[in-house]
Amino acid sequence: MKSILIRGGRVIDPANRVDAVQDIVIRDGRIAASIAGETHDQTMDAEGCVVMAGGIDMHTHIGGGKVNLARLLMAEDHRDGVNPFALPANALELASCGSCAPGTLATGYRYVEMGYTAAFEPAMVPSNARHAHMEMGDVPVLDHGAYVMLGSDELFLELLSRGGPELKNFEQIRDYTAWTINASKAMGVKVVNPGGISAFKFNQRKLDVDEKHVHWEVTPRQVVHALARALKELGVPHPLHIHGSNLGVPGNIRSTLETIAALEGLPAHLTHIQFHAYGTEGPKKFSSAALQIAEAVNANPQISIDVGQIMFGQTVTASGDTMRQYAQSDLANPRKWVGADIELMAGCGVVPFRYREQSYVNALQWVIGLEIFLLVRNPWQVVLTTDHPNGGPFTSYPHLIRLLMDRAFREEQLARLHPEVVAGCALKSITRELTLDEIAVMTRAGPARLLGIPGRGQLGVGAAADIAIYRENADREAMFRTPEWVFKDGTAVARSGTLLATPVGGTHFVEPGYDDAIEKTLRKHWQDHGAINFDNVAITHDELCSCCNGGRLLPAECFTGSEA
Repeated sequence: MKSILIRGGRVIDPANRVDAVQDIVIRDGRIAASIAGETHDQTMDAEGCVVMAGGIDMHTHIGGGKVNLARLLMAEDHRDGVNPFALPANALELASCGSCAPGTLATGYRYVEMGYTAAFEPAMVPSNARHAHMEMGDVPVLDHGAYVMLGSDELFLELLSRGGPELKNFEQIRDYTAWTINASKAMGVKVVNPGGISAFKFNQRKLDVDEKHVHWEVTPRQVVHALARALKELGVPHPLHIHGSNLGVPGNIRSTLETIAALEGLPAHLTHIQFHAYGTEGPKKFSSAALQIAEAVNANPQISIDVGQIMFGQTVTASGDTMRQYAQSDLANPRKWVGADIELMAGCGVVPFRYREQSYVNALQWVIGLEIFLLVRNPWQVVLTTDHPNGGPFTSYPHLIRLLMDRAFREEQLARLHPEVVAGCALKSITRELTLDEIAVMTRAGPARLLGIPGRGQLGVGAAADIAIYRENADREAMFRTPEWVFKDGTAVARSGTLLATPVGGTHFVEPGYDDAIEKTLRKHWQDHGAINFDNVAITHDELCSCCNGGRLLPAECFTGSEA
């Protein structure tokens, strides 16, 4: 049994309430108890370093159809002017590049170099699930998983409509949800603009929470509640992942709060909440509603959020929300965009965008995200994201961490923004600076708990030895940019920004139970409307392993009985 001793580091492990200088022992890829008199194969001196679990990004677009469309659309993101990027000097790195929409290999390299060991794709379409898994499997080192999209597909809306206000066929909807998760080997369910992607295809250009779909005559409120209830009853650890109505629309704070109300106390995760936190106050009729979002989250412990912080510079927005991407397409920079429909299940809109410090709207978006981070009291309810690549590339996380931990630095950056935003924002009066413990919650322990993967995001005995060791530095951006060491399942995969190994990551998924009588309804629907034969839709374990380059399968347990 190979063992490694990491000696004398400051271990920050919120899941186990540890913030102390202590040793960590790795044995056979897991955190192990120290044995008196044990001789270790390798001893590492971590004095002056902070030791954390490997980072977990629970909302980052890294695989699937729209990611490839973004790569194709942003050809300039993969060149240095008119020339190709230079080949990497490290023989372990194969040619791969890009910042807004990096290739699969570059995605893994850049994440690992920052101390991340897992990433989750938030928008997988059932008919495209194999492709999404193949792309995630092509990302080196990182464990991965995905949330399957439901709530705008025609079969779900038909079943919801058929059930009436009392939802008399709820069991059928629940079984359809479970079957879809099983068939696509997903970690949970994401709903995007509930009902709105479908409504757009019927020429509706907006769909508020209590507005009826023009064809199916159901509302987003019904969609959200039915899905959240189904996941709760199925015991799926990750609650409904909600991309709410009216993304990016001034005044959408109302629909965001109505979405929380629609849940009626059921757990849910509201994603890229910054894009759903806008008021209409002020001369420009666009204002921050961060305080209202924070108050709602603070009052509802069953709700969690990720922020979707925007970062200034060039990026590309890629979303299943065709309705909102179409509305924003005139703002494309460069002037090009792509829209697509996927098997009447979801949509896809890819719009390049450049966030500018001197734009009133962009500056206020930047402010709103930071205000939300700093106003929500419980860090276990907030996950650090930029909704890569929509708010900015994931490589900007170290800069974002410094903004949250260093008030003086934050104020320096604030002073560079549009003067009207600087003059009127609440951010300048917020004195809070996040601690290392809070950052560890938002980037490690919190996502692991929300996803139901207790062996990750922590450093307790028995946990996977996914570890990032950072040299203590007052400049938190420099500190989190380049860890001293990164371990994946006990293997050293990076040192001081240089890759040392590129093992294949594992695949997380859940398999809730269901009544297979639902397959009769599904078979007819796929026969009448799908391009794939129903018998070929579901992904087997062997096939999943093959899709993911032979990586380990990591099924998460569903809750049962009182656990749920």
